[in-house]
Amino acid sequence: MTSVARPVARTAYQQSVADYWNAEKDPVNLRLGDVDGFYHHHYGIGDYDASVLDGRGERRDKAIIAEMHRLETAQSQFLLQHLGDIDPAARLLDAGCGRGGTSVQAHQRFGCRVEGISISEQQVDFANAQARLREIDGSVRFHLRNMLDTGFESGDFAGIWNNESTRYVDLHELFAEHARQLAPGGRFVTITGCYNDLTGGRSRAVSQIDQHYICTIHSRGDYFTALAANGFVPITVVDLTEATIPYWELREQSSVATGIEGPFLTACREGSFHYLLIAADRV
Repeated sequence: MTSVARPVARTAYQQSVADYWNAEKDPVNLRLGDVDGFYHHHYGIGDYDASVLDGRGERRDKAIIAEMHRLETAQSQFLLQHLGDIDPAARLLDAGCGRGGTSVQAHQRFGCRVEGISISEQQVDFANAQARLREIDGSVRFHLRNMLDTGFESGDFAGIWNNESTRYVDLHELFAEHARQLAPGGRFVTITGCYNDLTGGRSRAVSQIDQHYICTIHSRGDYFTALAANGFVPITVVDLTEATIPYWELREQSSVATGIEGPFLTACREGSFHYLLIAADRV
């Protein structure tokens, strides 16, 4: 694990986020990752196989867990395919890497070097341990760093992604740092939840999500304003709101439900929350 010389968490809020994830041992993340060793911290997309609900007891529970993990893996693969063609000699950055599942998948997909960063020491240590277990720690490395000021060289990355981690930071600061780190023509991809500007502000359900994850969900328009201000041109925008509803419906019936499933389903169904993929090129 490497960190920059200056403090990683630079504000009381950032420290509270780090403290939250350092203490987090939520089964909704760990049990799903136990299925095949890919540990994620994001939601899923796609329809689920309803037959997983037919069983009983432990058998039913294991089937639901495996199906939820299949949906979250589909989400990360969907994100990675929007990075485009990545040369094996290239370098990628996973900003807000969680326990590192998507970084490992990126290395498997492209054969390139991947750097993951998090302000949670627990997440970084866990992710590096997984890379060592897979014997890919020479190519996939995780660092205790702040995504707003990473300390990496300018223009050093062919691609950068945030998978549900932009809600913790100022978008203008984040995209300025990404623009600095990307090579000209480099690709940025995010999958993120945002609130619908047309509703006039955060709905009650969106505010409940904010409170649960101690985050601040940005508006849909904020993303495009901040991208344009920092030299990014969106090339693909996909609304995944309908595609993520089945995941939340299945999760609500699982043993790892956390209580936030209801607000997510309400927000998605009423249209106050949009789940988007945005791919943009640095010009």
